[in-house]
Formats: sequence, structure tokens, C-alpha cells
Amino acid sequence: MKIAILGAGNMGLSFSKSFLKYELIKPEHLHLITRSHSKISKVAEEFPKSRVSTFEDTKELDADLIIIAVKPQDFMHVVQNFQFTLKENQMVLSIMAGIKIEKIQKLLNHSLVVRAMPNSPTLLGMGITGYTAANGISFSQLINIERLLNSTGRSVYLENEDLLDGVTALSGSGPAYFYYIVDAMIKAGVEMGIDENLSKLFVQQTMLGAYHLINNSEKNLEELIKDVASKGGTTEAALKTFEDSSLKEILKNGILNAEKRAKELNG
Repeated sequence: MKIAILGAGNMGLSFSKSFLKYELIKPEHLHLITRSHSKISKVAEEFPKSRVSTFEDTKELDADLIIIAVKPQDFMHVVQNFQFTLKENQMVLSIMAGIKIEKIQKLLNHSLVVRAMPNSPTLLGMGITGYTAANGISFSQLINIERLLNSTGRSVYLENEDLLDGVTALSGSGPAYFYYIVDAMIKAGVEMGIDENLSKLFVQQTMLGAYHLINNSEKNLEELIKDVASKGGTTEAALKTFEDSSLKEILKNGILNAEKRAKELNG
């Protein structure tokens, strides 16, 4: 299989590394395409056996699969600067937030489009990706795509494309919500006089432990909270403040706003 990646940013490069790590493709069958000339030498250094070029210098794409990994806001620029025509049997996999399959098909004048929403832990092979496909894509073609996506973590096929905006808001943007909460906890530690590095260690290890407890306990989240929050204790004092400030509602509304923004990206 030959793969071309339009957009050699974080996500495009982390996908490339996963494919090579699991030997799903040969390095010489990978073609990385970037917008800026200045990035070429850095990308070429990381992928010495692969082809690296700019959009302007790419006249044709010798690839079975073309992954669109540019920011959704840059997609029109890519379309307008395309120097090549897609062949009928080439597959397109978009990992752009918000932009629907129908729009991609129309702008590229190409029917074989799969749309996926990964998240940043794909960098470590611990991502989760929701994906959906246009009509006319065969089961075996989808299995090939799934194999590639699974090299970056886990993947979930969704029949309904509309749910992908929810996936974008939930897991695509999700890592940032956790960083935000972890940051608040570390800052609270510092305010209580705990050294920043130590505060970081306490919070990160707590988060890691809590994650494993969620995964390994038969209790639901409400029960797990009750296990920590004894009557009249310290945890209860913190949770009461969160409830009084409607923190759960605020977080939920933020995520719903992320979904709204994903829908707007389609224009």
C-alpha cells in the first residue's frame, strides 16, 4: 500500500510514525506533503526514506490512500492549489474536524471518502478515533482503513456521520479538558505551599490511578465518588463547592459548544 499525507503537521506525522512503526507500509511508499518549504528539511530528517514535497511541487499522487490532515480552515486553500487529479480507485481519508463527507466529495470531485476524528494521544499509540464512510466503500477497503487507524490506538466505526461532531467535541478536544483540570489542581497545590513539581507529581499520579480504578472497578462513577467522599469530610467540602458553582453543567456546556463549533466548520 502507498500512502500520501496532505499536511505534515502533528497529526499527519504521528499517523505516519504509527504506520511505519507497525510496518503497515514501507517508508519509501510514504509521501508527505507540506504547505511550507521551510518545513521540508525537518520532515525529511525525520522520514529519510520517504518522499517529502510541497503542495506546489506535487503534480501527481502515486498513492492508494490519500490522508487529508490539514486544519479544516486550510482545506479550501489545499483544494484551490491542487495540481493533481485523483484517480477513480484512490481512497481519501479525512481527519479534519467538522468537514462533512459530502463537502469533501464535492470539492475533490471524488466519491471514495472516509472521515475520521482522531485525538492527540495517537502520538503515543493511545488515541481513540471515530470514523465513518461514504456509500460505495467496500468492507475490505474499510478493514484496511481500520487496520491503519488501530495502529494509533483504538477505533470505533459510526454508521451516523452526524455523531462525528460529538466525537470531535468529546474525544478530539477531550485531552485539553483534562489538561485544564489537571492545571487547576496543580495550581491549587502550589497555593497550599506544595512545590510545583511535587504538586504535579501528586496530581498526575492521582489521575493515572483514578483512570485505572474506573477501568478495573465494577462500581459506577457515582459509587466511586462516594467511596472517596465520606460524610462531613474534605472531599465533600470540595464537591459541594463544585456543585454550588454548577461545575458539571459548565463542563457539559463547554463540550456542547465544541460540538456546535465542529458543525460550523463545515460552512
